Amino acid sequence: MTEFIEVPRGLDRVIVADTEIGDVRGEEGFYHYRQYNAVELAEHCSFEQVWHLMIHGELPDDGQLADFKATVAPYRRLTPQLAELLPHLKGASPLDGLRTALSAACAARPMRPLLDIDDEARRDDALYASAVTPAILTAMWRIGQGAEPLQPREDLGYAANYLYMMTGEVPTEENARAIEHYLILTIDHGFNASTFTSRVIASTGADLGAALVGGVGALSGPLHGGAPSRALDALDAIGSVDNIDNWIRTELESGRRIMGFGHNVYKTEDPRSNHLRDVATGLDGDIVDFAKTVERRVVEILAEVKPGRSLYTNVEFYAGVVMELAGVPREMFTPTFTTSRVVGWSANILEQAHDSKIIRPRARYVGPPPPQPVPVVHP
Repeated sequence: MTEFIEVPRGLDRVIVADTEIGDVRGEEGFYHYRQYNAVELAEHCSFEQVWHLMIHGELPDDGQLADFKATVAPYRRLTPQLAELLPHLKGASPLDGLRTALSAACAARPMRPLLDIDDEARRDDALYASAVTPAILTAMWRIGQGAEPLQPREDLGYAANYLYMMTGEVPTEENARAIEHYLILTIDHGFNASTFTSRVIASTGADLGAALVGGVGALSGPLHGGAPSRALDALDAIGSVDNIDNWIRTELESGRRIMGFGHNVYKTEDPRSNHLRDVATGLDGDIVDFAKTVERRVVEILAEVKPGRSLYTNVEFYAGVVMELAGVPREMFTPTFTTSRVVGWSANILEQAHDSKIIRPRARYVGPPPPQPVPVVHP
């Protein structure tokens, strides 16, 4: 008889693979990409440098970085075929449209099954998909606004180009760097739902595009990738300092979740939130002081109402503030998250491709006891 292993719901705290990509140490409030503190990477590196680290396993020197930028530059441009497809997706949200457009882009390349290609070809596919994703998302946004999509500029870095292709204006260095901080901080974060989904698909030997589209689908769920705009909506709902306490208590009494607070991994402050609080402070807007006041009162009231539980802001709370101040429309908050996380998914897919074991768990059947006689239905 086959022996089964019982695991917690949602695979909580279950280790399912070895990885060299990074880890989240929730008890310490620390996470890293490979051997480097992720927050320190955001403080000192460009997005392209960290992108190189995730895909190639090392931070690049100047020559390697120049070669890397030259490799991905042509991949950032929409092909005529892809540009022709996007207007047909008008009306879909950018993230919903990405599922179709990214699938089409990868199929047109065409991408072959991971099982049938070598490491170099896999990495090239990963660079293409990660580079074209922001071009697709910004083009879809502009089409939805009745504007023409824009191709990237050679003189702008990753984050600055993203803002330019979305808004049509070259961003200030301050705003571009703020978004770059956010993008670096959200590249990877352990075996979250979308990363795990991507690895499950990759374990079948499917092509990289299929695994990435699966990641997009998982990220589209509001419990995973949809919280930054909702956290900002909460600040709007509160409206003023005088209404903070009443709003918080009403939400808690009704059993509703306060978006932007709590994390199922961190048992202390989320280092991403702490860093983005500093980034938001540097952007200097009225909303920053208001957000800090709301944060302080939510933590205090949660400590009163739920003693013994440590609940702090997660990355979504100040991510929304940073993106708002940097000029990102709220409808593009989660798509912006996707432009960074696609790099993390790609790194995990490349790693999973080296494991020949398909991910195939079991489920416990809890329906009516079989076998039951099949009823005879006369026509």
